[in-house]
This record gives sequence, C-alpha cells and structure tokens, in this order.
Amino acid sequence: MRRGIRLERAFWISLKRMAESRKCTIGMLIDEIAGTQAQNGNLTSAIRVACIRGQAEQNVTLSKLASIRTINAILVACPSPAFALTSSKKILTFNVPFQQLVKRQLPSGPNDDARHDLKLALDLNVADIFARLDLDGDTPVTSGFAIGAGERQYRGQLSAVRAPVIEPKLLIAFVF
Repeated sequence: MRRGIRLERAFWISLKRMAESRKCTIGMLIDEIAGTQAQNGNLTSAIRVACIRGQAEQNVTLSKLASIRTINAILVACPSPAFALTSSKKILTFNVPFQQLVKRQLPSGPNDDARHDLKLALDLNVADIFARLDLDGDTPVTSGFAIGAGERQYRGQLSAVRAPVIEPKLLIAFVF
C-alpha cells in the first residue's frame, strides 16, 4: 500500500543518491525503509532517519579517504619524485624518489645524513597555484621550481594538484 510522503527537497536528493549507489529505484528504497519499521510508524520520519544515517556513513568513509595517511599512500605509490606542500610553503611529506633526487643533485657532507639547509622556491606563487586549482581543479598547474642548499641549486618542473584533504590546505607536486 502506497502512502503519500512529504519530504523536503534535501531528503529527496539524499534518497536519489542512496538509490543510485544501491542501483535501485527510489520506490524500492522506500519499500525497504518501510519494511524495517512498525506497521503504524511514521514512514516520513523513518525516511529522514535513513537519509541522515546514510549521510553519516558517507561522511565517515570520506573522512578516512581525505586524510594525511591517504596522501602518504599516494606519494609512496608514485614512482616519480613527489611531495606534499602546505599553503605556508612547507614540505609536509615526500616520497623516496624525491629524497633520492635531492641526495643525487644536492649531496650533503660525509657527516650529515639530513639536509637542514634546503630551500624550495616555485616559479609561481603558492597562493596563485591554489587559486588556479580552485577555479579548475581538473587541470594540474605546471610550475618551475628550484631546490637549493648552500651554493648548489637544482632546477626542474613540477605538476601540482590539490590534495584531497580539507585541512591543512595541501598541494601534491609531481616532479618531471
């Protein structure tokens, strides 16, 4: 038996997305929700609760994906030199090929395992790169860069994309 359902637009949109992700119709989804409640329960209320639960589950999944751990996994999987750069121009993390590039191009002294005097400069302003990516996130931004230590310097090109995290604001830069 069909009943009239009055829902706000946001809940209809949520139902549509849930049905699409389950590869069923909205009607089939509503029948499923109706089957889980008492015979004389409020179907509209049950639909709202199901929509909110669905959104909460999706938020948990997206939070796991949008993390620094995911950025590290992307960098580790990348065979070319790559690093994550904050909006304040700090390299947050990098992969082994990037570390090898720095060691090869800017060797340190025999008693110094880590380079603490490294400087990174991009040909484009970091704020401008973020602005370009905010306008067209589907197109990577290409920039020249220089890494220097003491008197030595290495110049190259990189392609930057916005990292899939909310905070901190990050770029993933792939060196080519």
